[in-house]
Amino acid sequence: MRQYFALSAAAFALVGCAGRVPLHSTPELTVFEGRTEMPTPGRGDLVAEDRLALVGPLDTISVSVYGVPELSREMQVDAGGRIAMPLIGAVDAGGKTAVELALDIEEQLSGRYVRNPNVTVNIVSSVSQVVTIDGQVVEPGLYPVTNQMTLLRAVASARGLSEFADEDDVVVLRTVQGQRIAGLYNIEAIRRGLYDDPPIYANDLVVVGDSPQRRLFRDFISVAPLLAAPIVAVLQR
Repeated sequence: MRQYFALSAAAFALVGCAGRVPLHSTPELTVFEGRTEMPTPGRGDLVAEDRLALVGPLDTISVSVYGVPELSREMQVDAGGRIAMPLIGAVDAGGKTAVELALDIEEQLSGRYVRNPNVTVNIVSSVSQVVTIDGQVVEPGLYPVTNQMTLLRAVASARGLSEFADEDDVVVLRTVQGQRIAGLYNIEAIRRGLYDDPPIYANDLVVVGDSPQRRLFRDFISVAPLLAAPIVAVLQR
């Protein structure tokens, strides 16, 4: 019986620790309460900031040469980061933006093959621009990165947090100029607007930690009926 009450106390303590702190305004966050209407976002608030999108191996791109349909086509970048164009042959595409690649193709076509070529390149689908999401999410794996990718959206792509996720232990690993760096985040704090939802970039690794407290609470729930049964039997005598 003592063991049962000890476990009960531990479980209630865990539940109590999970209580949320009420939101309040800070220099970084303005809270509107009750019937106070939130301001309407402006046009600039509705547009995500453009990020650098690079062509990578095995990406699918489309190349359009204005007025020359014979040179316009959709193609896949090979494993070495190159594409094969009629007339000019292999062109290095990996690590370039769509605009940079278009300018390279224009330069190689110009003069010898096409007078004043106008080339447009679009990334149709990308398998090189991905984020790895691991740890306590429902579906860990590789997910494509878009201009609007943030930490919360990355977690949502993996179908959300798992049962044992620790919302206060989320790590984003990134390489910047050859240096490995890490960011530590709290999912619940971001959800409540306490700080901005950080952007996620290609090749980032997002790892959601494991919560021992959640596992303990689950174990308590599973054994509680067994511990409670002898007590009920005694009371019925």
